[in-house]
Amino acid sequence: MDSILENQRKLHEERERTVETIVKEIMSDKKTHKANINSQQRVKQLVDRYHACTESLERMYTDTEGIRRREMEAIAGPNEFAEFYARVKILKDAHRRNPDELAEPLSMEFQKMHEEIADPEREETDMVQFTDEEGYGRFLDMHALHALYMNLKHITKIDYISYLGQFDKFTDIPKNTTKKTGAYKEYLHALKDYLVYFMERTRPLHNLEEDFKKSDAEIDRMIANGTLPGWPSHTVNTKQATIDISAYSNPKELESLGLDRLKAALMALGLKCGGTLKERAERLFASKGVGAGELGRDALAKKADDAKEHARISALAKLEGHIRCIGNLLGEERDATRENVERKQARAAGENEDDEEEPQACG
Repeated sequence: MDSILENQRKLHEERERTVETIVKEIMSDKKTHKANINSQQRVKQLVDRYHACTESLERMYTDTEGIRRREMEAIAGPNEFAEFYARVKILKDAHRRNPDELAEPLSMEFQKMHEEIADPEREETDMVQFTDEEGYGRFLDMHALHALYMNLKHITKIDYISYLGQFDKFTDIPKNTTKKTGAYKEYLHALKDYLVYFMERTRPLHNLEEDFKKSDAEIDRMIANGTLPGWPSHTVNTKQATIDISAYSNPKELESLGLDRLKAALMALGLKCGGTLKERAERLFASKGVGAGELGRDALAKKADDAKEHARISALAKLEGHIRCIGNLLGEERDATRENVERKQARAAGENEDDEEEPQACG
């Protein structure tokens, strides 16, 4: 069995050499777009390797099974020389059984990497897969997503070039029709999945999860304050809306507060808030001295419905927020894609004109 101390030593060495190689890769000269993309992918692989070494070291130092402790006791005990020679014998036996086996030290593995990094003539292969339309990460390929968008109900139809500039703008999409459909939710998931995948290929080192956490926190704050653009406000200030019902002796006295005030008080209690002035006053007065669990199924139904609607709005709004985050990061690619599409359209139009202007053969 391998020595856990030797394994730890190798992992520490591997981490140090990995960091050194990351620095060399980042500092290397990238002359082309493809070289820059590939360099980021290589750094991502090295970062993942560093993290894997760290996790292995953490498990070894935690030593839940006591393997490291027992090995330390064996080499530091009264029979340290016997232990030493026993380990030497194990090594000799291993070499005797495998006389032709070659072991490549870490120094040689990383030296090869350093030579490749320093080579100005290094050939860049395809490290990640892109469609022809994406041009190895220079452009976006959102034709399929544009088709999904165009199939949504009650939305303004736009061409592909306009879509590239508007796919992360959601405030004008009808909230009471389009945003309530399953197709809209599926569209948002498909859009986010593509954008995340594009980022993983072109910016593998960018921490999208951190961006998403900040976006989610901002969405939660706006929902709580009733200021979320493109969505209705369901917010009630409970402290301001609550009424001290003990100060009223009958529903008639509550009617003097008016429809809106009674509605706010009912919403603050999670009760149904519709109906006439008299109905609202009676419903609110009926809750006097009664716990929420005793108010009845009908009276509490709206609270459950509101919670369900709040969860739906929150989930969709956060999806939209994630898409906006990535859309802001891809400004350069979006501009380049629009220009590329316009060039293709102009070239296609020119070819059509040339075809129409071909001279007819004279008879």
